[in-house]
Amino acid sequence: MKRKNIYIIILAFVSISFSLEAQVRYLDRIKVENQTAVNENDMLLVYLDLVLNQLQLNTNEMITLTPVVTANGDTQSIKLAPVIINGNRRQKMVERGLVLKNRFLFEQTPQSIVQRENGMPQVVHYSATVPFESWMSDASLSLQEAVTSCAECELGEGQQLVVQRILPPAYIPTYKLTYIVPDVEPVKQREDRYTATLNFRVDKHNIDRNYMNNEAILTNVDNVVTELMNNKDLTVSDFKIEGFASPEASVAYNKALAERRADSFADYLSKKFNVARNRMKVSGYGEDWNKTREVIAASGIADKAEILRIIDNVSNPDARDTELMKLSSGSTYQTMLREYYPKVRRTEYTVSYVARAFSVEEGKKVIKSNPKLLSLNEMYLIGQSYPADSKEFKEVFDIATRLYPNEPIAIINSAAADIEGGNNQAAIDRMQRIENDPRAWNNLGVAYARMGNFGKAKEYFDRAAARSDNDAVANTEELQKVEKQSPQQ
Repeated sequence: MKRKNIYIIILAFVSISFSLEAQVRYLDRIKVENQTAVNENDMLLVYLDLVLNQLQLNTNEMITLTPVVTANGDTQSIKLAPVIINGNRRQKMVERGLVLKNRFLFEQTPQSIVQRENGMPQVVHYSATVPFESWMSDASLSLQEAVTSCAECELGEGQQLVVQRILPPAYIPTYKLTYIVPDVEPVKQREDRYTATLNFRVDKHNIDRNYMNNEAILTNVDNVVTELMNNKDLTVSDFKIEGFASPEASVAYNKALAERRADSFADYLSKKFNVARNRMKVSGYGEDWNKTREVIAASGIADKAEILRIIDNVSNPDARDTELMKLSSGSTYQTMLREYYPKVRRTEYTVSYVARAFSVEEGKKVIKSNPKLLSLNEMYLIGQSYPADSKEFKEVFDIATRLYPNEPIAIINSAAADIEGGNNQAAIDRMQRIENDPRAWNNLGVAYARMGNFGKAKEYFDRAAARSDNDAVANTEELQKVEKQSPQQ
């Protein structure tokens, strides 16, 4: 029983000895220096120096160092060609195997095979090339170590991180956008146009509130004018009143009738709202064949094609009536008189006013309720008060473009807001109308650069820079940094 216990102790000691021997590792004595990597022509090139100065290697041992590229946060990886470091005796064995062309000498063809000269400075210059894959843009580099002895028994293995990110992160350019501060509008003159389709008795020009649906029409007029007159944000300056007649009588008669009816409407406004008649410009335009054609074209009336032909081809307005009366034995003309001509008779009135100036905080409320009271300059200041990536920022510039659709500054600033929000194609489409305006070139360049069209971006940056646009000069430098790195990423 006692001897058996001794055997167990001896076996345990031998087992511990082998376990300790299996943990031989040398990675902490090997220093990695000058590690670099580039993506060139869709090939990943890895360079590093292995400094062996502190390594003392047993004569029968072999170290296999395998660089491994591994995707950060993923399982994808690739082993690069290994480096073989041998002790004296092991080096001779390897050399004999190479002479004999032993195919099973290494699992993977080594990048280099070196003999360690213990006690001597020694550096292994390593390089490897593998096809580049997209996941390598964010990948780590580590060294796997495997130590074996002459009998191919494994003495130890390990792994050490060399660098968390083998390639530098993609350069993120900071492009400068062009925003143009609009000129201050000294007097914000505005006007709103309205239509009143009042009904008049045949050949009459006086307004009868109780006739047909005039009550509803005049109530609407009253509401519109009252709201404008009582609005403390504006001052009404004058009115323009224009009368239009349907074409069932002579041209001269209809013009005079339209003028009298327009005068009646001006008298109504003057008395109702205490507006001096010298603040009203009154005109009578008589027959409105354009409106007549528009109303007929949108209708389903019988003989519509023939009616439109007569309007388009009979040049004498009075002669048109005669031709129209002949259609369908006169029934078509009666339908026109009854259902469509009343839509042509109307009074259009335009109210002109001056809007007051607004602070930014006031403007934030006005832009939601009555944005036309704001100047382009006020809208710009409101927009700039919001973060560039906010919904409100973009909305302000969109409203500015909607209210000032033909104003280049509004278009340029709204396009800049589109770019801020990542809507690069929308910005390009918006600026196509003013593509020849040098002030738009820098923003066009930024939009194309962000879409990856570096050729077009450079074209616009160069054109803008040639006109001393400092933002375009700075953006050209940013583009060059991106282009320099783009083959690598």
